[in-house]
Amino acid sequence: MRSLVEFFGCGAVYPNRETFRYIVSKSRDIHEKIIPFFIQYPIQGKKLKDFQDWCKVAEMMKEKQHLTVEGLNKIREIKAGMNSGRE
Repeated sequence: MRSLVEFFGCGAVYPNRETFRYIVSKSRDIHEKIIPFFIQYPIQGKKLKDFQDWCKVAEMMKEKQHLTVEGLNKIREIKAGMNSGRE
């Protein structure tokens, strides 16, 4: 996991119970490093749709739509349909 920090040049690794989490919190790193990587090397399988939804939310936040009630509700709607919420 720590090699992800080196590879992408951003983020941090945190212990989470018996596992570790790689977290990138800077919006600029997400838009300039993480998203372009996974666009160039697409995720295979059912997680691709979750990634696409995550990208929509990242773009909405970049455009500051999360600061409005309508935008925040749209983000919540997208989130509810991700992962186990997806049919």
